[in-house]
Amino acid sequence: MSDKTMTADEVVSRLHSGMTLGIGGWGSRRKPMALVRALLRSDITDLTVVSYGGPDVGMLAAAGRIRRLVAAFVTLDSIPLEPHYRAAREHGAFELMEIDEAMFMWGLRAAANRLPFLPVRAGIASDVMRVNPGLRTVTSPYEDGETFVAMPALRMDAALVHLGRADRLGNGQYLGPDPYFDDLFCEAADSAYLSCERIVDTAELTKEAHPQSLLVKRLNVTGVVEAPAGAHFTSCAPDYGRDEDFQRLYASTPWAEFSERFMAGDEQAYASAVRNWQEEQG
Repeated sequence: MSDKTMTADEVVSRLHSGMTLGIGGWGSRRKPMALVRALLRSDITDLTVVSYGGPDVGMLAAAGRIRRLVAAFVTLDSIPLEPHYRAAREHGAFELMEIDEAMFMWGLRAAANRLPFLPVRAGIASDVMRVNPGLRTVTSPYEDGETFVAMPALRMDAALVHLGRADRLGNGQYLGPDPYFDDLFCEAADSAYLSCERIVDTAELTKEAHPQSLLVKRLNVTGVVEAPAGAHFTSCAPDYGRDEDFQRLYASTPWAEFSERFMAGDEQAYASAVRNWQEEQG
C-alpha cells in the first residue's frame, strides 16, 4: 500500500486534451471545484465531460473546454438552470447527450462492472430516444419479452470527486446525507482522483463514523488531494453549506469578468479573492 497524496496541479498534469472526464457530485453539491479550477488553469481542452452537472460543467463550458457533454441535467439547485452552461449550449458550443437520471446511473453501473450496456426501463416511450438516435433497445430473452433501453456504459478515462475525509491510501469517506454516485464514477474510470476536506489516519475514518460511510475504496483511487473548502462554492455537508451569495455572484457575472477576478491564480489566490469580495459586501 502506497501514499497516494498529490497536489491538484499534479492531478491535472496526468490529464490531457481529448479525454473523457467524469466529475462527481450532484448539481451544486459536493463538486470537486478545487480540481476543476486547477483544470481551468491548464490548457486542456476538447473534453468529453460526464456529470450530474453543476458549476463544474458551467465553468468548463464557458471556458470552451467541452467538446461533448453527457448529463442528466446541469443545475445550481437553488438556481434551476446553470446560466453559463445555458449560454454555451444556446451558441452550439458543444455536443450534448442528455439522458434520464436513471439511465445515467445505469451507464455508470455498466462501466463500473465492465459491461457494454445495462437494460433500463427509463427512457422508453419518451423523447430521450428521439434526441439520442444512437440509443438502442433490447428485448428480454425470457417469457416476459419486455423491451428496455440498452444504456451504453459511461466509461471514462479519468474521474474527479470530492469527499469529506480520506486517508493517504485513497479510502474516501462521505459524512453528508448522500453519496451522489461518487463511488461509481471512481469505479467506472481508468483513473480516479479524490480531493477531500481533510486527510486523516486510516483509523480515524471509522472512529466517529460508521464503516458504511467509507464510500470510495483505495483500489479505485489513483491520487488523493487535501483541499479544505475544495467544493466551494458548492456544499460539502456537514462541513459547510452552499455559499448562496457567491453562487448568485457567479450566476449573474459574465464569465470573462468572473474568471479574471477569481480564477486567474492558484487556490490561495482564489480564497483570497473570495474573502476580499465578502469583505466588500460587509
